[in-house]
Amino acid sequence: MRTDVQRFLTNLAATRGASAHTLRAYGLDLEELCAFLEQRGIRSAEEIRPRTLRGFLVLLDERDLARATIQRKLSAARSLFRQLMREGRIHVDPTTGLRQARIPRSLPTCLSTEEILQLLEAPDIKTTSGRRDRALLELCYSAGTRAAETVGVNRTDLDFRSEVVRVRGKGKKERLAALGSHATHAIREYLSDPARPTPKLPADQAAVFLNERGGRLTTRSLGRIVEKAVLEAGLLRRATPHTLRHSFATHLLDAGADLRSVQELLGHAHLVTTQIYTHISIEHLRKIYEKAHPRAGAGRLA
Repeated sequence: MRTDVQRFLTNLAATRGASAHTLRAYGLDLEELCAFLEQRGIRSAEEIRPRTLRGFLVLLDERDLARATIQRKLSAARSLFRQLMREGRIHVDPTTGLRQARIPRSLPTCLSTEEILQLLEAPDIKTTSGRRDRALLELCYSAGTRAAETVGVNRTDLDFRSEVVRVRGKGKKERLAALGSHATHAIREYLSDPARPTPKLPADQAAVFLNERGGRLTTRSLGRIVEKAVLEAGLLRRATPHTLRHSFATHLLDAGADLRSVQELLGHAHLVTTQIYTHISIEHLRKIYEKAHPRAGAGRLA
């Protein structure tokens, strides 16, 4: 089984361009499945039956894991056995018929326009790190980039004339994201800063955002920068780099942007992924309605 898992992960990286984070998550989930099977004397995929995997799901449920975590582990197993079916290594998919309880989809956290402005103004632009942090925050909100996309931007990805940036999203798919004038100005200021660290390694020469030692900034560092800005801005709500992406999408829809355009700007493969932001906008409208309409009372907007 472990050989099958390793071949599956190699194929995942080669054919789907899976990130290191995705491969690590799949590897850990499938390692847990392999350990479960070995404890029961099962060493070949051909020996696995649906009742075997039901036992695995029961064990996970007894550990009080979140439903989303159990669903993720089941999805990893399902992907593995589908590949084994395609390769002809098994003739029956043991995940067929297995179902996990539907996970209620929670609305993503979104900051108000006022909170966003406070956050963007938080870094001290009199310092080099402050100019970098302002540029990072402006890019996250202006382009709606994911954390990995943000820190992965290279100098050659920036087109200041057209105010666009090329980013590499999930599965290494590239897209052009819009840069607003504020983001363009902030990034220009940071790149022209004579005190900006000098890249130490050849691999970091092209990077736009650097840490104090001259290395490319990591997603974890970006998360800490956002947390710091939240504290300095005096916001009462927690925020992450993804919060800025959620706010970007929600504010566009609130201002009348169409869903298809927002889908393209976010780099979503499927429109249904983008549609969750319409629920946020509807909730926003409800609050306005219930606060402003004389006959709203405790009712809800139809």
